[in-house]
Amino acid sequence: MKTQEDSVKLTRLRLDHGVATKLDVLQAQQVLDTANAQIPDLERQIGQEEDAISILLGHYPESVRRGRPLAEQPFPPEVPPGMPSSLLERRPDIRQVEQDLIASNAEIGVARAAFFPQIALTGSGGGAFGRSTLFSGLMSSHTGIWSYGAQVSQPIFTGGALRGNLRLAESQHRQELIAYRQVIQLAFRDVSDALIGYQKLHQVRVAQETTVKDLQDTVGTSLVRYRGGITTYLEVLDGQRSLFNAELALAQARGNEYQSLVQLYKALGGGWQGALQLPNGLPLHSRNQSSSSGPDGLE
Repeated sequence: MKTQEDSVKLTRLRLDHGVATKLDVLQAQQVLDTANAQIPDLERQIGQEEDAISILLGHYPESVRRGRPLAEQPFPPEVPPGMPSSLLERRPDIRQVEQDLIASNAEIGVARAAFFPQIALTGSGGGAFGRSTLFSGLMSSHTGIWSYGAQVSQPIFTGGALRGNLRLAESQHRQELIAYRQVIQLAFRDVSDALIGYQKLHQVRVAQETTVKDLQDTVGTSLVRYRGGITTYLEVLDGQRSLFNAELALAQARGNEYQSLVQLYKALGGGWQGALQLPNGLPLHSRNQSSSSGPDGLE
């Protein structure tokens, strides 16, 4: 908007000196009006985005403190090659299915234990003891003071319930194992998609920066030609419109690149900064803990 305001002032000054026409002024004013019409919608988006960020942080809707503008932000870090696949173990979805797999394996043990006789031990000398205490006493007692009655109970006919429960537990365990493998495969797909997106969106941003630089040179040359009376202001306006759209596209490309970096962090379960490489090629997840297996490259 500031650039278009300067253009309108320049065109009116040239009109006053008989160099420009009224049509040049109207064309410059039209571009200014277009820029002014876009500002309220952008401000609406900014306000609503700030409200969403405030609620996400547990605050009431309020404005967000500003730092450096997008064009002055540092470039995202480069993704190092050969990241260890163990990074994916931190993902919440993988941890969840892993615990489900452990629980299903425990259910198999419970189902198998149901096949064994249940021994109930009672002491006739008085007192009540736990099963482990009485059983230990039965094995080691030599005094004859205590007399125990051992009752062995096991259902004679269960209608195949015990065997069916075991098959059910084993089937559920296989299902959990399949789910575990699928979640890991999906995790690797997420990482692959994020790496591809991050790489390609980086290339888009670099190419768009070149486009903006070329259009800036074009607009500068058009202004020199216009001030020298070689061309009309229409050429300048066309160049400025193209530059304006290219700058908007560049801002969007920068935002997309940063968002793809966030997706990569999410896919890896928290980034890659903790996965340094030791001289022997093993990943170092922290300063005091190292892995005992070689890394699987995700490159």
